[in-house]
Amino acid sequence: MKDLEIVLENKPGTLALLGETLGAHKISLEGGGVFNNGEYSIAHFLVEEAERAKEVLIKAGITVIKINDVVIQKLRQDVPGQLGMFCRELANAHVNILTQYSDHSNQLIVVVDNYAEAKKVSDKWMKVWWG
Repeated sequence: MKDLEIVLENKPGTLALLGETLGAHKISLEGGGVFNNGEYSIAHFLVEEAERAKEVLIKAGITVIKINDVVIQKLRQDVPGQLGMFCRELANAHVNILTQYSDHSNQLIVVVDNYAEAKKVSDKWMKVWWG
């Protein structure tokens, strides 16, 4: 899975065009969100076929800024504070979170400034919390 970072004009129908375009090409969105930033919105969506999604969106006139690697982290829903604990582990490893959202399986999705280090933190987290 990869994260698509997209700029959308902040006007009616833009998100519809994105969804229709991907749907017409049988590309599924597995998580993400759109965040208002004045005249434009920044969107982040989790997709399986990132290169193909980027290609079809650009052909439709949608600006794809980049494709990001993601850390997909399962948190324990029965343990309050898991988000804070995991984010603290990333911070302690000097990893900055650039984007955070959830996927359709209620997993934490993070785009970070140091993927290799974040992956180490994530792997350690999984061993500690999930065995």
